[in-house]
Amino acid sequence: MGAWNFLLDVVVLLGACLLLGAVATRFRQSPLVGYLIAGAALGGPGSLGIVQSGGEIETIAELGVALLLFSLGLEFSWRRLLSLGFRTLVVGAAQVVVTLMVAAGVAMAFSLGPAEAIVVGSMIALSSTACVLRILMDRGEIDSVHGRNSVGILLVQDIAVVPLALVVTLLASEGSALDVALEAGKILLLVLGLIAGLWLTSRLAVWILGTMALVRNRELGTLLAIVVGLGSAWAAHAAGTSPALGAFIAGMFLGASPFATQVRSDVASLRVVLLTLFFGAVGMVADPVWIARNWMVVIGVTALVLAGKAAIVWLVTRLARRPHAQGIATGLCVAQIGEFAFVLGGLGRGGGLLGETTYLTLVSSTILTLFVSPYLIAVAPVAGVWVERRLRGSRAALAEGGSSGSGHPAPDVVIIGLGPAGQTVARALAGSSLSGVVVDLNARARDLAETVGFGCVIGDATLPETLEHAGVTSASVVVVSVPAPSAAVRVIENVRTLAPGAHIVARSRYHLHAQRYQAAGARTVVDDEYSVGEDLADHVLDQLGITATERERSEEPA
Repeated sequence: MGAWNFLLDVVVLLGACLLLGAVATRFRQSPLVGYLIAGAALGGPGSLGIVQSGGEIETIAELGVALLLFSLGLEFSWRRLLSLGFRTLVVGAAQVVVTLMVAAGVAMAFSLGPAEAIVVGSMIALSSTACVLRILMDRGEIDSVHGRNSVGILLVQDIAVVPLALVVTLLASEGSALDVALEAGKILLLVLGLIAGLWLTSRLAVWILGTMALVRNRELGTLLAIVVGLGSAWAAHAAGTSPALGAFIAGMFLGASPFATQVRSDVASLRVVLLTLFFGAVGMVADPVWIARNWMVVIGVTALVLAGKAAIVWLVTRLARRPHAQGIATGLCVAQIGEFAFVLGGLGRGGGLLGETTYLTLVSSTILTLFVSPYLIAVAPVAGVWVERRLRGSRAALAEGGSSGSGHPAPDVVIIGLGPAGQTVARALAGSSLSGVVVDLNARARDLAETVGFGCVIGDATLPETLEHAGVTSASVVVVSVPAPSAAVRVIENVRTLAPGAHIVARSRYHLHAQRYQAAGARTVVDDEYSVGEDLADHVLDQLGITATERERSEEPA
């Protein structure tokens, strides 16, 4: 009966996560918040006490963490990392290091020991990749400047999980400095042995089964992923190291295989189940009664974390010579504490580094930071522009390094956003008698503009001062090709205010934003989805041999 009772607990917890995750999504929250609340309500101290098998569920949840790291290893590659650009990598690494040091310093000021303070700093340094990416994609801002900056920082944080986990493991080692050094050497040897064993195992499996067999038979690929991923987690645990580390290494090896994409998709469903149990198990640690009694401390820590992380990201982006608006917007996006903090907290708690009060405070604050994240991400671009205006003043509101449009005649055309669409428009106007100016945040836009004889202003087009500097008041046509919908709407509104007679042509990546652009003042909106649909229809009709006359006849109303 024990096994069946445990199965019932799992089903009840997953059902509660399903329900509260849906409720959280309904209120524009991350479903992770619903999972955490479900765990807090059903199990643990101060709860309803419905779920009792906390120990067994936490064991399964550990497998969820291992599978999460396994998936991260599948995505990891030096090529992908370097594609982010050197500046983004430096900003991401600086954010992790500075946040860890500042958080650890503040923790020590509140009488925490050095080891415990480092664990606290490691937890706070990480943000929620799952939460931020989901919200940015839902808002259509994943390709915005602050969206790309956030993704770069999150990827560096994900990579930092592995060394941070090793640091926490070493801190949990008792003894003198020599003992710690010996333990570090032991872990290093075990990791090297694990790497060698996994390399031989993966090579042997592919050689025995055959690459083509694994590609054609999806069951074999799935079984290989499960055996290698969970087997490496067990091997790492048996060797005395972190199971998540073993799964990460296994994921790296499979990520370099020809069937990596298939493995990623095949393990997605299992990962969802195990990760849901993981967040439910973490929620079971939270104590609603304790939170109610210590609500001032929890809210204070939450506010300090959000403000501190946002300020640190702002600082490091400014040191990388990014505009204030970008730094503020990016900082607000990644200000929360993420899911990997639970992994590090679990290691620290299991190793006796984190006290119960400290752990409860961080878990409670993490839930609150995840709760407010959708609202922070929603106001991030507006807050960034507001701070930019306040700090830089009217004429100094251009981003650093901006070249001037004043060296060029008053433009007939202003192109805002020099992505592929903007470049196509600029090339079409090249060689004509029309004068033009390009506005973009990317400094490389200057070289592209010069090839077509256009002037260039490097700056934030959501600021009216930038548009004035670009000469938008004299333009006959303004092309808005900004990927982020919220930024595009602000640009259109500013152009309409500064140049009421200008014909604004806006590009909408998604059909649902086209009406927003028209309401903001765009005279013409080019709908990407509608245009692509027309092109697809034309190709299909051409392939079927349907003539233009037959097409027109079929489109006539009955």
